[in-house]
Amino acid sequence: MVAERAVTDAEAHVVGHLSVVNRFLPVWIGLAMVLGIGLGRLVPSLNTALEHVQIAGTSLPIALGLLVMMYPVLAKVRYGEINRVTADRRLLMPSLILNWVVGPTLMFALAWIFLYDLPAYRTGLILVGLARCIAMVLIWNDLACGDDTAAAVLVAINSLFQIVAFAILGYFYLKVLPGWMGLPTTQVDVSMWGIARSVLIFLGIPLLAGYLTRTFGERRRGREWYETRLLPRLGPFALYGLLFTIVILFALQGSAITHEPMSVARIALPLLCYFAIMWGVAFFTGRALGLSYPRTATLAFTAAGNNFELAIAVAIGTFGVTSGQALAGVVGPLIEVPALVGLVYVSLWARRRFYPSTKETTA
Repeated sequence: MVAERAVTDAEAHVVGHLSVVNRFLPVWIGLAMVLGIGLGRLVPSLNTALEHVQIAGTSLPIALGLLVMMYPVLAKVRYGEINRVTADRRLLMPSLILNWVVGPTLMFALAWIFLYDLPAYRTGLILVGLARCIAMVLIWNDLACGDDTAAAVLVAINSLFQIVAFAILGYFYLKVLPGWMGLPTTQVDVSMWGIARSVLIFLGIPLLAGYLTRTFGERRRGREWYETRLLPRLGPFALYGLLFTIVILFALQGSAITHEPMSVARIALPLLCYFAIMWGVAFFTGRALGLSYPRTATLAFTAAGNNFELAIAVAIGTFGVTSGQALAGVVGPLIEVPALVGLVYVSLWARRRFYPSTKETTA
């Protein structure tokens, strides 16, 4: 009875813990979509204006939005605590396998199953599958009562690994693997250097900025001040950057969205399948390995989450801002937010069902 009450309180905490801004995030995203589509219709020359100044093939406003979006999240990571989590191979090794083997392979399969006749959207989804969690997953993990430190460390590892692996995996899943399987390939020039350059700019810069911010912030004022005073001030800028980027992208993608709603729906379906399958496989993997609930939840959410910011940046830089690949990336966060919020509640239910003890400790 006590355990059930504790879980009920935790479930109530999901809504109460969210700020007004985060609680209605799907609403803000929806409004950003509408605003972007409206701007695209009212200002037909917006495309030319936005592409006048570029960074790594990406229009300056979108590049700035992406960098602002990712910096606050990476400033939250406790880079000095990597050893504590990396020492636990029951958590680290499954996380690496799920993120860098299972996740990309699953998204590759779902993309070909659901979007076999839409090569641009299919390629965009494959890029999403290669971009591993480094952003909103920290929020979902916290709401699900996961291990915050373990989540931060896994995010840091994914961030570092992603810089090296993304370009290689992108070439493998877009060129090599389809050729081995006798599948048709998209007739585009996928440059490994182009992908690597986008990764270095849109992930490397905010990662370095986040690391330096935490290092010097803690050195000058201490961790308590950094995490209770500075981070709350930086946090909202991640949402502002996300919404700004969505407004600009939807201004450029509005025509495709309004004229091809079924295509958008077809992009959403494999994404929903992906989130559910990845979360379920990871959660029961953690339980089978004997991990405590906090670390099991962390394993599940870090496996299910994706870095749509990076996928969008790479799609824009490689295929163009108005491409179908970019549209597939834009649809991603619109599906991820309600899907992952729903999985938070599923996780809390699973804690009551599979982890009835409230006295368990982090493994």
